[in-house]
Amino acid sequence: MKTFLENLLIGVDESSITQQEKEILRNMQMLNAVSKKKKLSFLNDGFVCGRLDISVNGTGYINAYDKRYKDDIIVENRDINSSKVGDIVLAKLTKGKKGRNKGKILLTLKPAFLTSVVYTKKFGKEILGVNVKSGLAYALKATQKSLKQMPLGTLLKINNQKDEIVEVLGNLDDVWVDEKISLAIYNKNSEFSDVCEKEAKSFGDSVDRSLYPNRIDLRELEFCTIDPVDAKDFDDAIYYDAKKCELYVAIADVSEYVNAYTAIDKEAKFRGFSIYFPHKAIPMLPRALSENICSLKPDVDRLAFVFKITIDKDFNATKEELFEAIIRSKKRFNYDEVDEILRTKSYADKKLLDMLLAVEELTLNLRKIRLKTGFDFRTKELRMSLDESGNLKSTRFEVSTPSHDLIEDCMLMANKAAAKRISKGIFRNHDAIDLKKVDFLLQDLLALGIDAKFDPDIAKMVEGIQKIADDMGMREEIDKLIIKAQKKAEYATLPKGHFGLGFGEYSHFTSPIRRYSDLILHRLLKANLADDKRLFNYLLLNIEETCVSLNELEREADKVAYDFMDRKFARWASERIGQKVQCYIDENSNITTAKLDDKIKGARIYIINYTADVLTRVLVEILEADIVSGKIIGRVVKKLNV
Repeated sequence: MKTFLENLLIGVDESSITQQEKEILRNMQMLNAVSKKKKLSFLNDGFVCGRLDISVNGTGYINAYDKRYKDDIIVENRDINSSKVGDIVLAKLTKGKKGRNKGKILLTLKPAFLTSVVYTKKFGKEILGVNVKSGLAYALKATQKSLKQMPLGTLLKINNQKDEIVEVLGNLDDVWVDEKISLAIYNKNSEFSDVCEKEAKSFGDSVDRSLYPNRIDLRELEFCTIDPVDAKDFDDAIYYDAKKCELYVAIADVSEYVNAYTAIDKEAKFRGFSIYFPHKAIPMLPRALSENICSLKPDVDRLAFVFKITIDKDFNATKEELFEAIIRSKKRFNYDEVDEILRTKSYADKKLLDMLLAVEELTLNLRKIRLKTGFDFRTKELRMSLDESGNLKSTRFEVSTPSHDLIEDCMLMANKAAAKRISKGIFRNHDAIDLKKVDFLLQDLLALGIDAKFDPDIAKMVEGIQKIADDMGMREEIDKLIIKAQKKAEYATLPKGHFGLGFGEYSHFTSPIRRYSDLILHRLLKANLADDKRLFNYLLLNIEETCVSLNELEREADKVAYDFMDRKFARWASERIGQKVQCYIDENSNITTAKLDDKIKGARIYIINYTADVLTRVLVEILEADIVSGKIIGRVVKKLNV
């Protein structure tokens, strides 16, 4: 969106923009904000586009996408025109006092959020709604009589386009309302429509082999799944024939059940990704599919889309066959079970034992080769546990173990093979480190005693930093800083390579139950296998726009999960005001934040009147905890010796 609006300053050709951008352009033309010269459309003088911020007193400020405006454009409260914080807007310029540019918002081009959440609060004699994200209070489209019948702190979901109350979520005092708040802010649904549910249940619970005579029957092979202990949807299963050096990666064949433009497909496209809370998952697909007929559960027939990869003695993939199949998983393993098997080299079922040990040897060699061009970033993922009352019980960091590495490298082989089969479609690209952030990275490293020099060969520079970090015993900490400096991986229609993995082309094939990107890729691959160019091109319609949407939806899914955890941390901290906890400095640029690193780990604490080098360990006193915003405020009591 930002690129499109910036390009309007130099001229945009309608043939090169998405359907969504064309619609925006038409709306701007109706307001006489855009003119057409020859084949190009330009933003007229006197108009500006940018992102809106709103201060506590209600005054708006537009951060213009036109570099000629170095200062924000001021918008009086009466001229905000129902736009919200973070919206991308079109404004008409007027001159303010002392020549300062002012504007009147004509149109919200793209809302930051389709919905928002407010809680009711009394101001004098009036009940107003206070936005959970921005903290701004405003009048609601409801009578004071009806609002006063609700207890203060009632949470309401608002349709931002109509400014109407669409749902009463609960009350701030209810611990279980946190999930509803996080979902409602980003307009996510926890339930599916009746149409979707009926459509999903229509496929039944079992696979009838006779209905699929053209599928390859792999039910005799010793497939197994390896997932977290609490997983309910099983996307992938593996089998390895060590004698023939053939690796089978079987993926749930979701596209057999979810056709394009059906009710389920539209909902899956709207959701984009499954969302994972500590206590439950909000699936992309109805549970009748995600946890039943699509899921590769043990001891039942299931449809699968399978890569059979033949590997030579040098661990190169010499042949990559893709076909539709029927499998029957023989065992549902969790990570801990496989780790124990790999450690002890023992298991009751000798066939499965031999296979797992052979796959381990294979993937260790594959990983060794991959890391010659890619990177091994040693990260820890925070896991939160809740008690029966819905409050924070404990936290832990999940680290990568041999079982994680084993299944990861099998999936990477399949994802890489999938990307090779198409030249246009949906790819997972990852650019190298953001050069703007390299200086910050090198400064942070210098503060930690690592005098790293900039090298235009970014991969070589990162490798050198990691070697020093290994020698200092600070690999995980340093990898955090390196990852922070990197650009995010994104979906795109053309392959541009994956810096972190060291792959020239890469895509997402292995999780169609929980990622819409993978479902799209499965459809494209099936059209490719059938040599159906007409269907392939049909599936590519609006693919650029879909990739942009998926990148946004992926970020939103992460934000929903983080928002929920932040609020749980804030509830925990609200009962511990005045207590002192061990932390380390996490951010020190515009603001100073610390990460909790005590019995409870991972909470972000905003630090007042203090700054220090990143990773400095400190003792922090908890001063405030705002459950509404999920923010914890603290002050550093003293610096801790490592």
